[in-house]
Amino acid sequence: GCSEMIMSKAVEELAAKTPGKRSLAMECFAKALRAIPSIICDNGGLDSSELVSQMRACHAKGDSKTGINILTGEVGDMQKCGVVECFRVKQQVLLSATEAAEMIIRVD
Repeated sequence: GCSEMIMSKAVEELAAKTPGKRSLAMECFAKALRAIPSIICDNGGLDSSELVSQMRACHAKGDSKTGINILTGEVGDMQKCGVVECFRVKQQVLLSATEAAEMIIRVD
């Protein structure tokens, strides 16, 4: 959830600078990225609204390593927890998901 929150913040900032309909699509993409930490919490049986709001507050303060520790049910430093994500894998997952969503929209 940590990396998705970072990406969501970056997309929102870019959307604020982008004129027209394109910015609406970017805002929706940022919202979809923010939903991922919530889904992780829900799947772990945790209070997603509380944990995600805590994580967003930490990221807003500049603590970009904050994520959700599923084992303790709390927000924590992902680097201290030993949680790291491969950039290339994360990039490919997002690219594939975006392409799949675009194909579904084009079919409709």
